[in-house]
Amino acid sequence: MSDTKLSKNESIKIESDYLRGTIMEGLADESSGAVSKTDEQLLKFHGTYQQDDRDVRIERKRAKLEKAFSFMIRVRVPGGVSTTAQWLEMDRMASAYGNENFKLTTRQAYQLHGIIKKDLKQTIQEINACAMDTIAACGDVNRNVMCHPNPALSAIHAQTLQIAQELSSHLTPSTAAYHEIWLDGEKVESSEEESEPIYGKTYLPRKFKICMAIPPSNDVDIYSQCLGFIAIEEGGKLVGFNVTVGGGMGMHHGQEKTFPRIADLLGFIPAGKVVEVAEEVVKIQRDFGDRSDRKHARLKYTIDDRGLEWFKGEIERRLGYEIAAARDFHFESNGDTYGWTETEDGKSQLTIFIENGRIIDSEGYQLRTGLREIAKIHKGDMRLSSNQNIIIAGVEAAHKAGIDALMEEYGIAAKQNRSAMRLNSMACVALPTCGLSLAESERYLPSLISEIEEILDEVGLAQDAITVRMTGCPNGCSRPYIAEIAFVGRAPGKYNIHLGGGFVGNRIAGIWKRSVKGEEIAELLRPVLSQYATERNEHERFGDFVIRKGIIHEVAHGSEIHKESPSS
Repeated sequence: MSDTKLSKNESIKIESDYLRGTIMEGLADESSGAVSKTDEQLLKFHGTYQQDDRDVRIERKRAKLEKAFSFMIRVRVPGGVSTTAQWLEMDRMASAYGNENFKLTTRQAYQLHGIIKKDLKQTIQEINACAMDTIAACGDVNRNVMCHPNPALSAIHAQTLQIAQELSSHLTPSTAAYHEIWLDGEKVESSEEESEPIYGKTYLPRKFKICMAIPPSNDVDIYSQCLGFIAIEEGGKLVGFNVTVGGGMGMHHGQEKTFPRIADLLGFIPAGKVVEVAEEVVKIQRDFGDRSDRKHARLKYTIDDRGLEWFKGEIERRLGYEIAAARDFHFESNGDTYGWTETEDGKSQLTIFIENGRIIDSEGYQLRTGLREIAKIHKGDMRLSSNQNIIIAGVEAAHKAGIDALMEEYGIAAKQNRSAMRLNSMACVALPTCGLSLAESERYLPSLISEIEEILDEVGLAQDAITVRMTGCPNGCSRPYIAEIAFVGRAPGKYNIHLGGGFVGNRIAGIWKRSVKGEEIAELLRPVLSQYATERNEHERFGDFVIRKGIIHEVAHGSEIHKESPSS
């Protein structure tokens, strides 16, 4: 293994002095709106991506101008729970430094777009000033730890959330580089070499994702995550967690050695063992993950190559005890429950649909302004769902009427009456800022769903929930491969159509049609949706139906996603 050539990113990490690189010098360089290629990779560990506006690339190139560089900042929100003060600060910074909007991500984080280099440090300082941070929001480390954000669902929610937050803190990188670069912390000179006790000098081979689910909701899409913890409740008490390992969404077009993968069920552990189990899983990936090929570097491939039994044996050896057999559990959906819900503490919460997570004002729909005014009077939490929606949580009975009035005043209430498909849809950012995007996603999915909704109305499916996801490339940031219908960008204006994912996010969707023009998608789906409306069994989900009828093959293992479907 010592003779194996490492990927370029490995040498960047080794030579970075624990993620410092030349970031400070790059920020001070006023001759360019960008940083060096090396620092561009290191910045991800600090929670920011360098991007440029691809809508104006050609125009600027013709004018012999530098690309329109800016930065996306991702703010960690472990478990998705933030305060109204933090929401208001995100809103303020979107105007002060960003492009007049901000985004709720599929990992329960905030994103600011359009930050120029000279404002990058100040923005990150102000994020930290409101008790949030950006470290490890990106990069080859454990990223934002997700947790079901809905306290109305279960009495064990608070305990599970606390464990998620403890886990996030424990797995945060130890390097002082973040504080030195962004928060003006002094570099401490010491004769002892700095260390990363969990990650080591080269951190992980690739990104790592953890989530915690509370049945019967799988809103965090636990089977798509590297490591998952499924809360097990007995007698109203949290007794422990079933552990899942080896999930992951990304793949590459035309490269059959890459594929999405559903996580395996490892076994059951007591609640008090979560942090130590998670640390050892991370260390196993640190030690055995592929550092030569970044396309093969996720935990899903480590487990797929070596086998679950090997992995279980390795972690039990490191822990010094056996992992018990998994306990029974049941998932019913992976979506959100909209509208008002009462919680056990006598308060209420309001879940609001945010199309693709974008907090922005538009004509007749002042979403950003309305949520700002709600945050000003709300005394509870602003909880970010894993489906890019917002939960106004901990509402006193006396404040419900005021929130409802603001919903009406700013046009938010009217927008909540959507088709069940739209309410179960998600899209990644894609163009114009994502450098990996091959096609539109966030800017296109709403209009595509409008076309499909006309068909749903005709065949009587407007109120039937069908999960729909779209991404601008095959990396899968909106977790498309476990949706019942997914559109994955293949080229400008063209998408692969996937069908047959599980309604609760437990099955990979196969490729039904390849390189379909966007304007042809709705009509291609018409006969399938019509058939579903008339031939489905009672309570049969769309993803199950298309497999039963032979419209798409069932993907038993992620590698089978490349197999031709019966009707492709």
